[in-house]
Parts: sequence; structure tokens; C-alpha cells
Amino acid sequence: MARSFVEITDLTADEIWEVFDLCKKMKSGEIAPKPFDGKTVGCIFHKASLRTRISFETGIYQLGGQSLYITEKEIELGKRESIHDAAKVLSRYLSTIMIRTFDHQDVLDLAKYADVPIVNGLTDLTHPCQIMGDYFTLLENKEKRDDFKIAYVGDGNNITNSWLNLASRIPMKFYIGTAAETGPDKAILKKAQDAGISEIKLTTDPDEAVADADVIYTDVWASMGQKNQADEKARILKAYQINSEMLKKAKSDCLVMHCLPAERGKEITDEVMDGPHSVVFDEAENRLHIQKALMLHCMGG
Repeated sequence: MARSFVEITDLTADEIWEVFDLCKKMKSGEIAPKPFDGKTVGCIFHKASLRTRISFETGIYQLGGQSLYITEKEIELGKRESIHDAAKVLSRYLSTIMIRTFDHQDVLDLAKYADVPIVNGLTDLTHPCQIMGDYFTLLENKEKRDDFKIAYVGDGNNITNSWLNLASRIPMKFYIGTAAETGPDKAILKKAQDAGISEIKLTTDPDEAVADADVIYTDVWASMGQKNQADEKARILKAYQINSEMLKKAKSDCLVMHCLPAERGKEITDEVMDGPHSVVFDEAENRLHIQKALMLHCMGG
């Protein structure tokens, strides 16, 4: 089986630090390999995208390869033919496959049957490339490398789940401030707690979550495919908005993060998102660099 990146937990702690080091060197221009020269990466999109598509396609080009944009209608993965058969065929043409989709099991099945690396560009369950890029952004802005207090406030979604996966590899204090009805995946939460690497707390009190935090992180309250729940989640989660009052409860040099797209005025205010604590657009840029490093790592670089 090829080396894939479906979850952050596919990497050991040492490998995570290797990827961060590789990312730093590639971003600085210290190394500029072209390992994808003559290679093609298939990019399967079942969900609309701005950052994921453009960052992956740009990164593949910078690595010397070419990308193929593949929509759901073009291959109807698991419908026209089984994922097993599609994975075997695509492996004969492509060097790597990136997929951004709804059902996490589709990515697991692709990774199981493909003979080339599979990279998870996002599922409803996890968003590992985003969190790897976010942590790299944190490292760029802080002198130490671990044991930060990360406060996630808002809907317990795929972003929260991937932070939990990272917390099972890198020591941190990860506090989740969310309503009782909007917590993260219970199995992922338990697995991260059982790993014993990080201090992990789930609380309904946003003030407790953000107290003395190094980072305050949020995401839209209703993710793609859940917009029919937007009004209800806005009602439930209004106390978890990142605003200037919440920011006062964190450390004075706290960073504010958001994976984008943002619904300004809901989960985050303009004054915070555009303020001096925000590294939101640095995170977006670092998706490009971390994904190049991850793809290179999967290729054995």
C-alpha cells in the first residue's frame, strides 16, 4: 500500500516535525525540488473550493508536475464503478491522488485500494492539511514549538476533529468551547484523550476555553452541506463569537485563526479578523507550502 495522508495520525510525531522542517525549507527557497517532473496528480473535487483547489494546483505546478481537476460527475466515484476499481485504474495513470469530498469512508477506501498516495483535501470528518498548515503558521509566530494553549470556540466540526488528532501527537492544551449539542466526534475526542499526550478539555463556557490562550480558533457555525442548520446553530453558538471582548480574556499576544471562508459578523467580527492578532491570511498562504511538503513526504522525499 502506498504511503497516504488521510489523517494527521497517519504520521508519527517525528514525521510531523520532519514535514514542518521540510515546509520551512521549501517556503524559504532553501530547497526547490522538482520531484513531480513528468508526473500527474489527480485532484478529485466533490465539494466546491477556493483555497484547496488553487493551493494544490499551484503547489503541484511548483513541484514540477501537472494536475488534473476531476469533478464528481466525471467519474461518479463508487457509483459508475466501485472505489476499488476506480482506485486501481487511477493508480495506473497518476502519481498521487488528492480528494476533497463529503464521506470520509471514500477517502479511506481510496487509500486502501490505490497503489499511489492519497491525500485528504477535506471530508466532513476531518481537514488534516488545514490543521498542519495552521500549526506551521503558529510556529512561524512563536518561539517555542509545543505546549501552547489552543482554544477552539464554535461548532465542533472537521476542524475540531483534526486539532484533536494533532493533539494526540504534539503536546498542547486544547480547549474546546462549544454548546452541548455541537461537540466534536466522540470517538476522535476519546482517542485523543486516551493518547495522554495533551491536556484536552471540552467545555460549554467560552470564557474558560479562551482564558490565557495562545491561539483562539474558530470556523463557520454551519459547514458546507449543513446550511439548512445555519439559523439554529447561530442561535446556539452566538455566545462563542470571537470579538474584542473575548480576545481580552486570552494572552496579550494571542493569535486569532480561522480556516476560511468566514461569515463575518457571525463567528468572528471584522475588527478581530482584520486586527493585529489575526493570522488568518497567513494560514491561507501556508496551505500551499504545507501541502507541497506533505505530498513530497508521501512520495518519499
